[in-house]
Amino acid sequence: MSTGNEIERDNADGRDEPQIFSALLTPHRSLNRTGFLAVMLFLSVVSFVTGMVFLLMGAWPVLGFFGLDVLVIWWAFKVNFRTAKACEEIVITASELRVRRTSHRGQVAEWVLNPLWVRLEQEADEEFGIERLYLVSRGRRVSIGKFLGPDEKASFAKALIGALNAARRGPTYNPIT
Repeated sequence: MSTGNEIERDNADGRDEPQIFSALLTPHRSLNRTGFLAVMLFLSVVSFVTGMVFLLMGAWPVLGFFGLDVLVIWWAFKVNFRTAKACEEIVITASELRVRRTSHRGQVAEWVLNPLWVRLEQEADEEFGIERLYLVSRGRRVSIGKFLGPDEKASFAKALIGALNAARRGPTYNPIT
């Protein structure tokens, strides 16, 4: 998440407009590729050794089930990693708020709203914290940050409200800089 005017965006009018706020939200995955390989290697070794013990005891079909367990766990991790490709990009300039959501399958949905008319709605639980965030403008309601945790949603909401307020104030003139 970055705030500031460090990135320029080419507007539809042909003029460059500084970004007030830019955030790329991605699902959190605590296991990287190296960790995945280590877990799968450990599971494979444990399953093979345990399967060999059962094979030596005469229960040879158990060896196949241990191999099947490793394949099912590998498949579950691959599905989990594939869903991690989803992301949401939120960009605010003085004239537009753009939400671009990309699903894990590569499908893109985009909403362009006027930052002057947008308000941020929050659904919160007393014990859990913020559960959902919505951008609301002229009868349209766009859910954002679904995969963020409650603390991350609170931090993101604070930054987004600050950016929306900056967009409402408009560009500032500072002759010194």
